Amino acid sequence: MNMHNPFDLPHADPKALAKALESLAARFGNRLVTSQAVREQHAHTMTWLKSQPPDAVVMAHETADIQDVVRICAANGVPVIAFGTGTSLEGQVNAPAGGVCIDLRDMNKVLAVHVEDLDCVIQPGITRKTLNEHLRDQGVFFPIDPGADASIGGMTATRASGTNAVRYGTMRDNVLALKVVRGDGEIITTGTRAKKSSAGYDLTHLFVGAEGTLGIISELTIKLRGIPETIAAASCSFETVKGACQATILAIQTGIPLARIELLNAAQVKAVNAYSKLILPETPLLLLEFHGSEVEVAEQTRRFGEIARECHGGSFEWTTRPEDRTRLWQARHDAYWAVRGLRPGAGVVATDVCVPISRLADCVTETEADLIGLNLLSPIVGHVGDGNFHCSLLCDVNDPDEMARADEFMHRLVERAQAMDGTCTGEHGIGQGKQKYLVSELGPEALDAMRALKRALDPQNIFNPGKIIPPA
Repeated sequence: MNMHNPFDLPHADPKALAKALESLAARFGNRLVTSQAVREQHAHTMTWLKSQPPDAVVMAHETADIQDVVRICAANGVPVIAFGTGTSLEGQVNAPAGGVCIDLRDMNKVLAVHVEDLDCVIQPGITRKTLNEHLRDQGVFFPIDPGADASIGGMTATRASGTNAVRYGTMRDNVLALKVVRGDGEIITTGTRAKKSSAGYDLTHLFVGAEGTLGIISELTIKLRGIPETIAAASCSFETVKGACQATILAIQTGIPLARIELLNAAQVKAVNAYSKLILPETPLLLLEFHGSEVEVAEQTRRFGEIARECHGGSFEWTTRPEDRTRLWQARHDAYWAVRGLRPGAGVVATDVCVPISRLADCVTETEADLIGLNLLSPIVGHVGDGNFHCSLLCDVNDPDEMARADEFMHRLVERAQAMDGTCTGEHGIGQGKQKYLVSELGPEALDAMRALKRALDPQNIFNPGKIIPPA
């Protein structure tokens, strides 16, 4: 065990682990993998958090596989960690107590599509791009787009959102029902295909965002939307972040049904230009998308253009050409890789906060000033329609002084957001990295309630231990 890692936890008894692995090998054959390389692949993290590989990985093909892994692990007191595509950002797939990782990528089937009801039933391992390719010919799509081609199960477990959230909501708003494998291997059904229900506790939303700490999602029923007749993408530069934020606030307050509205600060635009070979003005930039009929989209773009001019925006350009739209949004989705190009060889950590949109301009402006004061480089990109923005810190991980300033910056960022009635994470989740902020955000009473739920549903603490809830 690495004693220098603050997130390390006691591991299972070696004899109990060996017994569990023997039983798993008998059940799964070569679908049980213990090679170092594969184990490390299932603990990779896109932060500075140290990777903590599991002791083994099981490739699940069906719900019965998940059930059997859980039963074997529960009988031996061995942790179980669910894995989709591993795109989470706060150490959610790490195994601080060792244990068995269940890889769900092969559970990637669409089980049923109900176009007339705008819903579908899927397995957790299917990714959003694969799902939308399957749905395209039926005139419907799944709108939640966190950028990465994440698994829908993982998106549900982390309560993901992304660029379309301002119009279509987050995963919380788009999951109708789940089947979840509980600690004894039995299955909990949390709801039905009905669009609303008053039947008992809201178990569906208990598991949405639980990060695999309460059970393993084995099946999902999710909402779909009709593919819009017309989609327009637009860009508009501003002199200041404040002007861009004011335009966003006015657009939302006047009821323009924006599908997406993204803010890139000057540093992020510079990175995007270099990486994606664009020639955008290197000042604060809004990227937007409008959905609807041809007439509706034309009206939406006209109204936003007027607002942009009121807020001292520069040229407002929009297009409905699919190839142009794709290029613009691909550049946004490549923001992380673009950032890396600003300082080759540096470590990158993405962090996020979310505030009421009325405080967004203040929060971003103060954050930019803080970066200058601490002599740190961190482009900013935000889902400004819901007050959420991300910082991508570039640091020399071997420079203790720079890392100390980076840590100070991230702590101050969270304090700033919380002081503005915001949250320490809009969509990255808690995982390991943000546990320390939960008490200040929600209070000890809320954490006591979370611990009680965890004990009730996972009395052995085998489901993804060491995540979300800080030690008492």
